[in-house]
Amino acid sequence: MRVELSRAEICRAVRAALAEDLGGGDVTTLATVPAGAQSVAHMNAREPLTVAGLQFAELAFRELSPKIQIKKLVRDGQKVAAGATLLKISGSSRAILSAERVALNFVQRLSGVATVTTQFAEAIKGTRAKILDTRKTTPGWRRFEKYAVKCGGGKNHRIGLFDMVLIKDNHLVALQNEKPNAIAAAVTRSRKKFPKLKVEVEADTLEQVAQAADASADIILLDNMTTTQLRQAVKIIRGRAKTEASGGVNLKTVRSIAQTGVDFISVGGITHSARAVDIGLDFEN
Repeated sequence: MRVELSRAEICRAVRAALAEDLGGGDVTTLATVPAGAQSVAHMNAREPLTVAGLQFAELAFRELSPKIQIKKLVRDGQKVAAGATLLKISGSSRAILSAERVALNFVQRLSGVATVTTQFAEAIKGTRAKILDTRKTTPGWRRFEKYAVKCGGGKNHRIGLFDMVLIKDNHLVALQNEKPNAIAAAVTRSRKKFPKLKVEVEADTLEQVAQAADASADIILLDNMTTTQLRQAVKIIRGRAKTEASGGVNLKTVRSIAQTGVDFISVGGITHSARAVDIGLDFEN
């Protein structure tokens, strides 16, 4: 799965954010800055980062002044050093000032997600594993944050509950009396109900790993397993399904997890705990 953002959905988000921030008007700017004033401003990275979300910023400025001129000096997905200029904005001083915070909020947050994703992706270079995102996202921002994960070198897992079957531990508890086992029953029912969707099964034990592989699951999620257990699971599966390691993943552990031979490593922290990176908007004197 891969998130591609449309201009229309970015516009909707930007307009909602501007309405939230402006309300009845930017009273400080309206009171102090002449209507005809013109300025040039630079959006600058103040720390090393991976860029994401520039189109949100561009549309924020243009929403308040269609005549504004914007020069994009980098692209989404690009790694930049501290001090790099991302955008050069020229035009109405009022528009630049009033859109500044909304533009920065989008770029700082999405670049934060992209940056931490890049750190994880670089930590596992040379292995077969890929970094996956999760559904642990900011409500209303899921597609944006998953787009940022892609900018950072990660891969998108399912977008929501609708585009892939993921049979988790609580589903299996509800089917614990099924024969021959809960996993086999769940996979069979999923194939029958949604034949075009991939089926993933969460396994907490090596016994469940074997059951999921025997049931022909497309992907087996190896939940909170040690590296020894992960290696054993990969041997049990023998290529019959893709493998996804999950739980206890951080920058200190991710490489040892990747070296077990798993195909994917899902990391909730790249979205739910990513900090906004330091980006500023500076006016030319």
